[in-house]
Amino acid sequence: MIALAACLVVVLVGIALVTGGGSQNGACAATAANATAAAAHDEVDGYSGDQLVNAAAIMNAGAALGVDVKGQTIAVMTAMGESTLTNIEYGDKAGPDSRGLFQQRDTWGTLAERMNPTQAATFFYQRLLKVPNWQTMTPSAAAHAVQINADPNHYTKYFDSATAVVTALAGGSAACAAGVSGDAQALAKNLVDLTNQGKIAWLSPSHFPEVQAIADGNPKENCNVDTRILQVITIATKTFQSIGISDINRLCSGQRPGAGNLSAHVVNGGGHAVDFYAFDGTPTTGADANAIKLLRALGPVMPDGSGTGQVECRASADSSIDLPMAQFADSCNHVHVQVDPKGDQPMKLTSGGSN
Repeated sequence: MIALAACLVVVLVGIALVTGGGSQNGACAATAANATAAAAHDEVDGYSGDQLVNAAAIMNAGAALGVDVKGQTIAVMTAMGESTLTNIEYGDKAGPDSRGLFQQRDTWGTLAERMNPTQAATFFYQRLLKVPNWQTMTPSAAAHAVQINADPNHYTKYFDSATAVVTALAGGSAACAAGVSGDAQALAKNLVDLTNQGKIAWLSPSHFPEVQAIADGNPKENCNVDTRILQVITIATKTFQSIGISDINRLCSGQRPGAGNLSAHVVNGGGHAVDFYAFDGTPTTGADANAIKLLRALGPVMPDGSGTGQVECRASADSSIDLPMAQFADSCNHVHVQVDPKGDQPMKLTSGGSN
C-alpha cells in the first residue's frame, strides 16, 4: 500500500492553492507539487517539460480534494495512458469528442473544462472517489472503473513511471508517512512538543500525562498508549494545523462512557483508540469535511483490524465514505479511531506496492 506523502503550499500554473496549514508539519493528506519547479525538473522516466507541469497540476488537484498519494499516482498513471501527459486537443476513433489529459468526452464537461488540467483532474478524482473500495483495487482496475476503456489492464504498464514522477515532484519522498516514526518515545516527544506549541489541545487533561510519561521513557502500568495510536495522532497533526483530543487510555483516567469496559480505550491495558473532538479549531461531528479528510488520510495506512466510529453520523449527513477498515455507530461529537487491541499488525507506512 502506498503511504501518505508530504503536502506543501503550492502554486498551480498561476493559481495559488493552500493544501495545508502553515505549521511546521504542513498537511499530510496528500502529495503536492510545485508547477514552476516541475517545468524546470530534469526528465523523469521519459517525461519532461509541460508533461511534468501537467503531472503537477494533477497532483495538486488531488491534494485540494484530500486525495492521498496512491490516488494521485493512479490519476497521473491514467493521464499517461490516455495522453502521455500532453493536453491534447483531439480525440480518436473510439471517442472523437475526447479531449485533454484524460481524454474525457463531452458528457464530462465543457470543452474549456476538459482542456483545463486542474478541472479535468478534478473530474477524474470526483468519479474515482465514488468507486467502491478503489483503494484496495489494482491501480489499473481503479482507473478502468473511472475511464471505462476497452482494456482494464491498459494502465498497468504506466504505473511505475507514474510512481517515479509523483515521487520526483513531491521532492523525492514517496511518503510523508516515512517521517512517521515507529519509535513510541520519539512519537510521544514530538506530540509533547506540539502540545507545548498549542497545536494539540486536550479536552481531558488527564490524558496528556499518558503521552508525557512515554516521552519521558517511563510509561505507567495501564496508562500506556499503543504505538499505532501515537502514529495516528501524528498523522492527524500533519493533516491539520491543530487538533483536539478528548480520549486515549480510559483505563488510566477512570472514564467509562460509551462502550464502557468493552471499549478499545480500555481493553487489553487500554490506549488502543483515540478520540478527536476538533480539527483546526472547529468541533467535529465525525461527518464534516475535516473528519472525512482525516479518514481518507488514515484509510490506506491503517493496520488490519482497525476501525472508526460515527458511521451513522456520516450516513445522516450524506457524507459516507468507503474505507478499508470497519465503521461502526458512535456519538456525533468526535472522530473515534482504533486499532485491534488484541493484534499487533503494524501501520502500513512503507512506500511502494500497488494493492
